[in-house]
Amino acid sequence: MGTGTRLAIRLLGRLDVQVGGAAVRISGRHAQALIGLLALCPRSRLRDTLATELWPDAGSSSAASLRQALWLVRSTFTAAGVDPDTWIEADQDTIGLHREASVELDVDRFERLATSDDPDDREAALALYGGDLLESLGHECFAAERERLSDLYEDVLAAVAQRRLEQGDTAGARRAAAELLTRDALREEGHAVLIAAYGRTGTRSQVVRQYRRVCSILWSELAVAPLPETDAAYRTALTVATARSGERVGDVVHDPATFPRLLVTSA
Repeated sequence: MGTGTRLAIRLLGRLDVQVGGAAVRISGRHAQALIGLLALCPRSRLRDTLATELWPDAGSSSAASLRQALWLVRSTFTAAGVDPDTWIEADQDTIGLHREASVELDVDRFERLATSDDPDDREAALALYGGDLLESLGHECFAAERERLSDLYEDVLAAVAQRRLEQGDTAGARRAAAELLTRDALREEGHAVLIAAYGRTGTRSQVVRQYRRVCSILWSELAVAPLPETDAAYRTALTVATARSGERVGDVVHDPATFPRLLVTSA
């Protein structure tokens, strides 16, 4: 393999494979599942183990499916002008990514950024998350890892929404919180951020509606009331929204251009 050449594999969202910047378009769901599983567990593994993980209900035909998937992967690499033996090790018993291969996996990078203490890294993690793990594939072997990464993404959304709110980026905070609640409506952190954001830039009615929404969801799904932190965010947001409303009224009353019109209207 050439110096500096990398095998870049994106698993977040739809599968994307590139070698040295050139696309390698893996066709066929079985072949995509195989390259995805090899990327997540790059060491050489027994063929029987791989076949059972990918097609647990296929019985003896899983071995044939694995051979077909491997042939498709190798053929796709060859068609793209890439020697498959540079990247894939396969013998009669095992298959894996080449132990000397330079592999760049978006899942690894996402986890590093998402678990960093640097808020900017968490922002970068959000940008990197292109979708749930191999979201177009229904193979059960990806389910647990897909759920784990999805939970991590939601945790990052909650942290980023709160940080944006603290920095005064209410629009950005609302976007992150709304995305979090789209994925899991039970995440109270998202509701609390929206409530606070509406208090700062919205109306009292928006604050009240959002609070009623979280109360309704929590009661219907879990039969519980909001956390004290959510109640506190609601009370603070109401106070802030009420103060802002009063300031707007005061500005109108003390505006010289408006004052005569108010007198006429009141008369």
